[in-house]
Amino acid sequence: MKTLGDVRVGERVKVVKLHGEGALRRRIMDMGITKGVEIYVRKVAPLGDPIEMTLRGYELSMRKDDAQMVEVE
Repeated sequence: MKTLGDVRVGERVKVVKLHGEGALRRRIMDMGITKGVEIYVRKVAPLGDPIEMTLRGYELSMRKDDAQMVEVE
């Protein structure tokens, strides 16, 4: 299983499934990360956290812990 936290800079991936429950899952969905969305990883901070990405025409930064809950292909 590959997650958003495993994606390298410059890669494009598609969201397959969201893991997690309740408020955390809702927060990820509110950011626009839902099944089928294409995500382009723009940058990763020097220590690996946060990850900066582009999706749905806007830029988003996300903690690596949260990114691990997003399964991609």
